[in-house]
Amino acid sequence: MKPYIHPFPPILDGHTRVLFLGSFPSIASFEQAFYYAHPRNAFWPILETIFDVHLETNEAKKAFCLEKGIGLWDVIGSCERSNSSDTNLKNCIPNDFEKLLREYPNIQVLAFTGKKSHDLFMKIYKDVKIEKVLLPSTSPAHAAMKFEEKKDIYEIFIKKYLTV
Repeated sequence: MKPYIHPFPPILDGHTRVLFLGSFPSIASFEQAFYYAHPRNAFWPILETIFDVHLETNEAKKAFCLEKGIGLWDVIGSCERSNSSDTNLKNCIPNDFEKLLREYPNIQVLAFTGKKSHDLFMKIYKDVKIEKVLLPSTSPAHAAMKFEEKKDIYEIFIKKYLTV
């Protein structure tokens, strides 16, 4: 097991209303220094389909998120692991969400992009007063649910909280 510290800052600003939360960046995300960077992760294809956009660069993805009121971060700030699997994360230390939510009071809902991020957050921050929604994992490891099913669930969520 090798120790890792989260390698890049959250994407958010004073207009962020929805904060999507993963568990911890995959090896591919570390290599590209960006969220949901594994080529088979469905997060970006889902957003591109829902919003009818094509986001080719990390800069375009970041600008798109900020324009739409979308924030991205991870629950875990540091941990030990030997691969990208959420089941492999050990000695997890969470990011400081109480501080973050004080600094960004426009955030209305936390959207967890998988069970690991949700469960860890709830273990530590269950009393934080904000709406919390568990969405299906966009990871290629969550192959039990088809892309269209995931997209439909994300679309219902997004239409409730954001302008498409």
